[in-house]
Amino acid sequence: MHNFTYIDLFSGIGGFRKALSDYGGSCKGYSEIDRDAINTYCDNYHEVESANFGDIKKIDSLPNHDILTAGVPCQSWSIAGKNLGFDDDRGQLWNDTIFLLQQSKPKAFIFENVKGLVDPRNKKALNYILNRIKEAGYYANYYVLNSHDYGVPQNRIRVYIIGFRKKEYFDKFEISNPVDKKVNLSDILDIEVEKSKHEIQKNLFGNAIEPKSMSLSSKNGFNDYFLFNDLRNGDTTIHTWDIINTTKRQKDICYLLLRNRRKNAYGQLDGNPLSISHFQSLDNTITIDELNELVVLKILKEVEYVFKINEFHEKEINDHEKKLLSFATNNQLVVDMLKTNRSLKLTKISLTKTIESMKEKNVIQCIEKRFDFKNTKISTGLFGVNRIFLPSSDTYPTLVASDTNDYIAMKDIPHSESYKELFLTEIYNQNNYRKITKSEACLMQGFPKDFRLPESRPRWMKLIGNSVSIPVIKMLIKSILETGVLDKIAEKTYNKSSQRIA
Repeated sequence: MHNFTYIDLFSGIGGFRKALSDYGGSCKGYSEIDRDAINTYCDNYHEVESANFGDIKKIDSLPNHDILTAGVPCQSWSIAGKNLGFDDDRGQLWNDTIFLLQQSKPKAFIFENVKGLVDPRNKKALNYILNRIKEAGYYANYYVLNSHDYGVPQNRIRVYIIGFRKKEYFDKFEISNPVDKKVNLSDILDIEVEKSKHEIQKNLFGNAIEPKSMSLSSKNGFNDYFLFNDLRNGDTTIHTWDIINTTKRQKDICYLLLRNRRKNAYGQLDGNPLSISHFQSLDNTITIDELNELVVLKILKEVEYVFKINEFHEKEINDHEKKLLSFATNNQLVVDMLKTNRSLKLTKISLTKTIESMKEKNVIQCIEKRFDFKNTKISTGLFGVNRIFLPSSDTYPTLVASDTNDYIAMKDIPHSESYKELFLTEIYNQNNYRKITKSEACLMQGFPKDFRLPESRPRWMKLIGNSVSIPVIKMLIKSILETGVLDKIAEKTYNKSSQRIA
């Protein structure tokens, strides 16, 4: 056990504090402005509010400490200041953090951020941060790590920037290998998982029979979650027409659209609506009434796709409408051509509002309608459900502050030819699923099961979703300590204790 001091910037609910304190660290103060986070931090760590330095933008100096930690909020990527030096580039969170690093000069630091920071589009921002850290007198590098690799059942990828004042310790620093035994979802669930009564189909040798059609998964050819959307297909994809009462004929028409909507022959978009003539070119028995029936069922929607330009006076239209009309071809406006036009995208003109405005003025009129799926946003799912994870799943998706439409099944089902049918019958149709609980969310981040959080779900999800994963921070502080950067501190503490005993 080491004896060292640290300061906890952007402390949230204390993920850094829990990890560093478990390794012998003593907190010399924290910085947080969210009231719920402050109350939760003080309640769980028996801390006083007077130890809170408050808004980082108003902190001029920090007391001496050995390690600085900061979970810098991810929205602050526009960090390039005036480049006038640390004293003049204040007011932007990364600059404020590095200013305090440069001012307080701890022996090492750990900064955390979302994985988007290392995306190519943010290369300049990342290089700027690393350069400013170097200017502050530190040797640093960044590491992209997944929390699941270090002891929680959550697929949470984050960027960690680790730095040292002395190069000898920076050179010694190494990230520990992922843990051998992963923690899976079933290990942290608050329920006794009900096993399905259905037996897994086996061959003469006692081995499970795998289906002919495999989904993208490493476990028996199956995914361990079910995805609710109408734009993709697979053994574990649930569509609207699987949920509501539809005939085989209606299902066939839906699959026909699903298989063909991404083909270039029907437009330039990633997913294109199809006209009645397109449908009939694929199956000449399809009628407009059948498509309209699917619209009534709210599986399909009708989309105005091609517009004829009527005669009009220049005074009737505004600048946005003029701009849109400038992209007409053969006196027509075609939706996919407008949506894929790069120069039009740069104008940030609302296509929907501008087209509606011109329709009201009778400047344009629709001459071709097409049909597309009503639910075209994959992230929102269907009927309030995005994904349902089986208890046997290895991981759960990243916990986020805004919560998600992800759920956990209350029972397991075997991998078999009837996998999807079993799921619908035994889990979805029986409402045999639920959202994760507060205690499960805590365990997914490495907090104790009884960690105290507000009662309101939106409030505790915001706090836990914004936190760091404690096991990852524990691994990082352990690796920092193994460089020997704090050995002299421990030696001095031991010598002082020995002198007092003597």
